Amino acid sequence: MSTSSSLPSEHQATLIDGKAFAATLRQQIREDVLAFHDQHGVTPGLAVILVGNDPASEVYVKNKAIQTHHAGMRSFMHMLPETTSETELLTLIGRLNNDAEIHGILVQLPLPKGLDARRITNAIAPDKDVDGLGEVNAGRLAVELPGIVPCTPLGCLLLLRDQLGDMKGKHAVVIGASNLVGKPMALLLLGEGCTVSIAHIHTRDTAALAREADILVVATGCRELVRGSWIKPGATVIDVGITRTQTANGKTRLVGDVAFDEAVQVAGRITPVPGGVGPMTIACLLKNTLTAAQMQIKGQAE
Repeated sequence: MSTSSSLPSEHQATLIDGKAFAATLRQQIREDVLAFHDQHGVTPGLAVILVGNDPASEVYVKNKAIQTHHAGMRSFMHMLPETTSETELLTLIGRLNNDAEIHGILVQLPLPKGLDARRITNAIAPDKDVDGLGEVNAGRLAVELPGIVPCTPLGCLLLLRDQLGDMKGKHAVVIGASNLVGKPMALLLLGEGCTVSIAHIHTRDTAALAREADILVVATGCRELVRGSWIKPGATVIDVGITRTQTANGKTRLVGDVAFDEAVQVAGRITPVPGGVGPMTIACLLKNTLTAAQMQIKGQAE
């Protein structure tokens, strides 16, 4: 279901339309949820926990709830005060782990000070860890066992499959080695048969490495780090970064980790910011919630 749109003829790159792809994916998930309910009599349920009152997180969490309902799933919101103790949060997670109506649990990050994000994340039952950030799911991904993959890397992979099809033998370079995006992205690309390089803060010449990439995935949080001169002509570029920056007229705009105006003249395909990877993250959260429900039903049957 390719959803690309070409730039004007004076440019070389094709825009990878993540917004359109995500809309198509959400519709497919809705159909799959209905079929799942018809077969098993079960509606997947997603519990989202937000601790504190960070405005950006509140907007993001509410959007997740809306999209969950649109996909035909049940949404369970738990808005907790910033004073919530780690014991209280772990108790809630334990209750949700044992609730048969809940198939996915997501704790919105970052957490307030005093709460151990690693301990909280790992308290979620692996089959309900729809963010895919727990150590069990990370291990499953590393050894190619069935599990739940973090939403953003999964979204990037789906876009790449749509654009490129078979990726065997391609050189993929991932700039950024975080547990959230970089490492799982590299493992997913290995699983596709790519030769994978990972650049990080200690890499000696990131630009030279990037210029070798048939597929370049950038997830650093550094605004416009990757210049057009870093990109191999015709490469496919996936820009995961998103930073809000001020313009000369005092307004703000969103920019990625790639200098888009330069890169678009060199790359073969590229994700814009916004409208590229971003919309895929929530769509893949919904996909993971359905996957989690399917895993749990299968586990009960065995």
